[in-house]
Amino acid sequence: MASLVNEPARKAGSPGGEDAFVPQRIAGPVVAGVVPGQPPAVVQSAARLAYSLNVKLICAYVDITSYLSNERDDQDLLQSAGQAGTVDDAEQTSAHLREHLQAVLGKAGIRWSLLTLVGEPARALARLADSADASVIVVGTREGRVGARLEQLLLGSVAVHLTHRQTRPVVVVPLAPQRRHRPKEDA
Repeated sequence: MASLVNEPARKAGSPGGEDAFVPQRIAGPVVAGVVPGQPPAVVQSAARLAYSLNVKLICAYVDITSYLSNERDDQDLLQSAGQAGTVDDAEQTSAHLREHLQAVLGKAGIRWSLLTLVGEPARALARLADSADASVIVVGTREGRVGARLEQLLLGSVAVHLTHRQTRPVVVVPLAPQRRHRPKEDA
């Protein structure tokens, strides 16, 4: 009778001198990109994945009004691209996001945290994923609002940038899928 659980082969050299692929358990956290006003679907999908893999969920908000400036090779400096209150705004935004995430994830029974990053979103999420040795990055699509379309035109799609510059899997959660109009069939 066949086993109901996956049982990977033991690691052993093949006659050709190369090792055969042997799957290993995923141990790195799930990194989820979050933004203010985002529907809960992204963080809920990331939480399901983290729960299923029995790993931590790291939610990350990227403040695009600030960026890292590498003044010397050994020191990154936080620069503000906006006005005097941008650091306070980022802290306030992070606090609101933390409250929202607590409301969504509070009773989910998973380990999670929120980090505020700075810079271009895809690069910041990739740096975090590298430093945390993440298993996967989860992001959402943009909603169909005019402001979101303008932002995508100016900044590009975070999901597209990640999938082209990243070595780990990227899960994209559709937030406002476009429904195709199907003509009614005659009975």
